[in-house]
Amino acid sequence: MSDFSFLGMNTYAFFGALETGLIYTLVALGVLISFRILDFPDLTADGSFPLGGAVCAVCIVQPPTSPLSFLANPWLATFLGMMAGACAGLVTAWLNVSLKILHLLASILVMVALYSVNLRIMGAPNVPLLGEKTVFSLPFIVQENSYYMKPLIIAAFVVIFKLLLDWFFSTEIGLSVRATGANQRMAQAQGIATRKMVVFGMALSNALIALGGALFVQIYGSADISIGVGTIVIGLAAVIIGETLMPTKRMIFITVSVVVGAILYRLFIQLALGNDTLSDLGLKSQDVNLVTAVLVVIALVLPKIKSHILAITDPHQRNIRILGLLAQITGGLGIIMCGLAILNDSLRLLVYGFGVLCISIPIIVIMLIYKFSCNRLKS
Repeated sequence: MSDFSFLGMNTYAFFGALETGLIYTLVALGVLISFRILDFPDLTADGSFPLGGAVCAVCIVQPPTSPLSFLANPWLATFLGMMAGACAGLVTAWLNVSLKILHLLASILVMVALYSVNLRIMGAPNVPLLGEKTVFSLPFIVQENSYYMKPLIIAAFVVIFKLLLDWFFSTEIGLSVRATGANQRMAQAQGIATRKMVVFGMALSNALIALGGALFVQIYGSADISIGVGTIVIGLAAVIIGETLMPTKRMIFITVSVVVGAILYRLFIQLALGNDTLSDLGLKSQDVNLVTAVLVVIALVLPKIKSHILAITDPHQRNIRILGLLAQITGGLGIIMCGLAILNDSLRLLVYGFGVLCISIPIIVIMLIYKFSCNRLKS
């Protein structure tokens, strides 16, 4: 294999990030349905992702002498994991539409309950799959080409379900689901059974998330009770990044933006944690959730900053606002870097942080001079 470097990542790191990004693309598509299309804040993902993995793993490890040995077929096991996730989403929606429990609370209750359910299904915190047949145990996948063939198999799943979602949301039922999320009262006035649409949409959302979990455990060789931690944040990050980079209203392009967002998100994480320069600055593998949170905040804030700046009609005031934002960003970044330097006892990071902090000073001076000049011209 010829090795290459992409943004500081070697071949295996790049394809590994791509592989994980494609898996979380399925999660992001599920999150898109619940959060964006149905307007249903659903935290069930943190439970349905490991649920899909747990059901899939338990089916795959069935011994040949077991009466349930037919479940060891990896394709059937993956499908059953997906259906288990659909059931989890159905329960969340039922708690909301039938028992009138607040949607956020209903999803939290199901997420908490699924932790015990997953432990019951697996019988242990971890179920290894080493040596077992998976959906990636195909004749043409060998050790020499597995690093790029496995991402291709996952990409096939992503393309199939992306196209199916595009088709579904153009059908009468799909349009009814979208109408329910856009304006539930208006949808009811048009004769749409909104309760059924919410139940169906939530089942579909968590089915996709659980499918991601089923593929995840087969890629990494084990199902673990902790793999669902932060799943909803990752899915939201992918959706938000995709929407920020590719703002659109057409469903076919919305799903494309989610795919792009999920892959870019994982590449950003790999770049942040695997880059030697950033590692020297004190960034470590345990900072992955911190990096995720920062990326989500940036993706959420950028569109608001852009719309706020464009809303300013006076070009001089707009320039002053831009300079002020630059000063805030550089100053805040410098303070954060200095804080991390103190925590990590890194003199090099402290020097960089102080340098970034100093950049904000001339920006502030330029802003004040420009503001003073504009006031003089007006007067």
